[in-house]
Amino acid sequence: MFDDLPPDLARLLTLRVWHTLWLQRIDAKIAALEEREAEREQGRRNRPAEPDWVVELGIGNGRPPIEVHLGGCYAAGTRRRPVPRDEARRLLTSGVRACGHCRPDTALDIPGLSTPLTPTTAPR
Repeated sequence: MFDDLPPDLARLLTLRVWHTLWLQRIDAKIAALEEREAEREQGRRNRPAEPDWVVELGIGNGRPPIEVHLGGCYAAGTRRRPVPRDEARRLLTSGVRACGHCRPDTALDIPGLSTPLTPTTAPR
C-alpha cells in the first residue's frame, strides 16, 4: 500500500490543522457565494415590472418632456419617467415627439401622427 503521509504524530497533527483551516476557508467562500446567488435571485423576483410607456425628459427648468417611448425602448435616455397610456397619448397629441425607433404613436394608434409604412419599391 502506498502511504505518502508523514510517519510521526507531530507532522500528522500539523497537516490536520492546516487542512482544517483550508476547509474553513473553502466553506466560508461557498457560503458567501450561495448568499450572493440567493440575493441575486431575490432581486430578480422583486424587480418592478417594466412600464408600458415612458417619457424622456429634457434638461433645464421643469425638465420638459421631449420624447415618448415604449417601455422597453433601447433609445430612451436616462432622464425618463414612466407614464400611463392616457398621458402618453396626451403628450403625443400635444406635440411631444414620438420615438422613431419604437414608434409609440403607431402602438397607440393615434391618427395623423403615425405614418404608414410604404414599400421602397412598388410591386410589379
